[in-house]
Amino acid sequence: MSMYFTKEHEWVKVEEGIGVVGISEHAAHELGDITFVELPKIGKNVKQFEVLGSIESVKAASDIFASLSGKVVKVNDALEAAPEIVNESAEDAGWMAWIEIADDAELKNLMTREQYDDYLKTL
Repeated sequence: MSMYFTKEHEWVKVEEGIGVVGISEHAAHELGDITFVELPKIGKNVKQFEVLGSIESVKAASDIFASLSGKVVKVNDALEAAPEIVNESAEDAGWMAWIEIADDAELKNLMTREQYDDYLKTL
């Protein structure tokens, strides 16, 4: 399974044409205690880097952007009742949505873990 990152601190894990999307541990840490996650609607078609949903914390509210274009096929309903899962497990249990990937070529617009770690050092 390959994992990629955006400059807006979203990640996507790609497996068999599905991209599982969430926010990075860095983003979760920066946001602080997460109080609300607005998930996209199942069936919604999204374009790469367009708004997918939003996330609110005690410090700020932020948009979550789609890492890849495609159709939302599943959302993490657990986050509605327990948004703190994102703080506890941002890059695993805190995933937001599954996207049926429209175009694998868009992966070239994303960073690998190594590139993302290097990018974080520049912030």
